[in-house]
Amino acid sequence: MTDLHSPEAVVQRQLDAYNARDLDGLLATYAPDACQYELPAKLLATGHDEIRARLAPRLQEAKLHAHLIQRAVMGNIVVDYETVTRSFPEGPGKVDLVAIYDVADGKIQSQSVRISNQRLD
Repeated sequence: MTDLHSPEAVVQRQLDAYNARDLDGLLATYAPDACQYELPAKLLATGHDEIRARLAPRLQEAKLHAHLIQRAVMGNIVVDYETVTRSFPEGPGKVDLVAIYDVADGKIQSQSVRISNQRLD
């Protein structure tokens, strides 16, 4: 039986909502005061309103899809390695990224992302 509040289950629900372009479902996985960062420490958004504003345009991209390559779980920390298909101004492409989630009380408290290797299809 899977614990629906385990860090891994919460992050998987976030990924599923992202791929379904379900902004409300995605936000439901984050704590109300959650923070998003670009590694190492650049603050991108704080709280649901800022996260919504940041992600709403991206979730409108026709080709958007995150493919999980590998996941590691260590206590309340979940580290995902993904390839994400995106629609860039230059055309469709992909990025590789590492996302680090800190999960507590069944919600993502913070997410830190490092994007690399952007390429066009």
